[in-house]
Amino acid sequence: MRQRIFMYLFVFALLLVIFQYANAKRIFESQESKLENALNKVEKLEDSISVLHQDVLDLSHFSLDKNEDAISYFENDGFKIDELVPLIKNEIYTTNEGNGQHPIVPYASMDGKKMLINTVKLLNHKWVIADFSDGQYWGEVFFTYYINEDKSVDFNLVESFMYPFD
Repeated sequence: MRQRIFMYLFVFALLLVIFQYANAKRIFESQESKLENALNKVEKLEDSISVLHQDVLDLSHFSLDKNEDAISYFENDGFKIDELVPLIKNEIYTTNEGNGQHPIVPYASMDGKKMLINTVKLLNHKWVIADFSDGQYWGEVFFTYYINEDKSVDFNLVESFMYPFD
């Protein structure tokens, strides 16, 4: 009788070990699958980051902040670029405050509203591109700028266009 109890206990223990092994193997395979999926996802995201980084480099090519020649042009004149860029943008946005015809935008609004410059991109030490709108009609302007010794800024319109409207 005692031998039978030990045999039953041995079989029960063996079944318990087999069950534990199968369960652990299933959990291990599940975790391994999740890890592999996560590694694939990380690889795809790293590729996406690499592509986006290259796009940022391409887009920043025509930008005053990344143009070393333009930066050195201003530094040679004694200007600090981190103070100069906000000054120039502020002068451009200040042109929106005047009454009558906008000094940079050559188009008058058709609805009696005022044309305003919305977005500005400083391309280098002489050129700016900006978009304008009156809320319904919009366009873009390309103009040059010159910084005077008293830190005032002069603008000269080079080209502009207005998008066709319905």
